[in-house]
Amino acid sequence: MLELSESARITAGIVLLTIVGIESGGFFLLRIATGGVAATDFQKTFYRAGHAHAGVLVTLGLLCLALAGATSLTGLWYWLGASGVLISAILLPGGFFFSAMGAGRTEPNGLKVLFPAGAIFLAAGVVTLAVGLLTA
Repeated sequence: MLELSESARITAGIVLLTIVGIESGGFFLLRIATGGVAATDFQKTFYRAGHAHAGVLVTLGLLCLALAGATSLTGLWYWLGASGVLISAILLPGGFFFSAMGAGRTEPNGLKVLFPAGAIFLAAGVVTLAVGLLTA
């Protein structure tokens, strides 16, 4: 049986609840696809990418959270290995959605800065966790 720390268990429960938000994003995409919400081709592409990244990264983040308990990582390193992907699951989809918001937008706004921040957390989280697993 998988055993999670108290904080990992609570984090996992909260993250699972975010899936309802991802699901509502799917409904929003359906409304765009059926013409219920106007969006430019750029916005459609970015909204689809944001939705896909959210689902994949939340799933991977939950796996990383569970796997972190099998390492000997501590402190900041444990937090990064357990939560880095979950942080990227906020930043990367946020970059896609928030940088595409606004009527008639055809290119990303200033919130595109969320992309490199999310990419850094994703890479740092998976590399830290991988090193922790390989050295445990």
